[in-house]
Amino acid sequence: MLKKIHWKSLALDVVFILAGSICYAVAIGMFSAPNDIAPGGLTGIATLLNELFDWIPIGTATIVMNVPLIIASWFVLSKSMAIRTLWGIAVSSILVDVMEPWLTKHAYTEDKILVCIFGGAILGLGVGLILRRGGTTGGSEVISRLLEKKYPHMSVGTLILVVDAIVITLSAIVYRNPANAMYAVVFVFIGSQIIDRVVYGGRSGKMVMIISEQQPEITQAIMTKVQRGVTLLKSQGGYSGQDKNTILVAVRRDEVFRLRQTVFAIDPDAFLMMLTTDEVRGLGFMNPHEE
Repeated sequence: MLKKIHWKSLALDVVFILAGSICYAVAIGMFSAPNDIAPGGLTGIATLLNELFDWIPIGTATIVMNVPLIIASWFVLSKSMAIRTLWGIAVSSILVDVMEPWLTKHAYTEDKILVCIFGGAILGLGVGLILRRGGTTGGSEVISRLLEKKYPHMSVGTLILVVDAIVITLSAIVYRNPANAMYAVVFVFIGSQIIDRVVYGGRSGKMVMIISEQQPEITQAIMTKVQRGVTLLKSQGGYSGQDKNTILVAVRRDEVFRLRQTVFAIDPDAFLMMLTTDEVRGLGFMNPHEE
């Protein structure tokens, strides 16, 4: 049984990473590169090198630049991340070069706004599929995690943004057109939004915290009417000093209205805080072992 599950998981890894790599190659070869858009990270640098030195293929340059990062991540971060990075980079970069003649022939260059929208979306879909199975395309993500070791007070997201901003700024210099850098910002932004949808889509939800004098009644109503489990957190009012129970509950997006309606029907003065969560797993949501 264990062997069967292993091969099924491996097959899914291959399918997702291959499909993601094809999307990645299409986004670079058909949309960003032909339109002088450098989409951040090492892929963006490779695109700029290809512009400056036409004989340097984008995919090959991406692999070469990632080699020291893979070696560094092997020793500084983790061996598993280094292997996943190598796997994702190798497949996606090789496909960028292999598919380049066909993609260049069918490149879309008529409207750069459409290039940013569709190219960014396809890039986001590709990277999202790769990340969904634990792979990575290297570049900004690996650089940011290495920098995080030296600057732990900065978040990975902030460091990725800094790396991409440097590459996009360089693109304005190489292409001698500030507008290209602006298009790159739109391209990267759309791509990042799609990545989040692919990686977390279908698993996101809302985490709700409720403070009320009618806590027992609200707790019972949530469990019976909304049919969601409730956790009670011991809390204390900062002003009153009174001990209270704060209600914590996770719900799907389509359950938010019913929850809100249930709470305020019992206590119109209830204090309710709602946060978006990228992923919710467990009873009533996604199976903890499900991909």
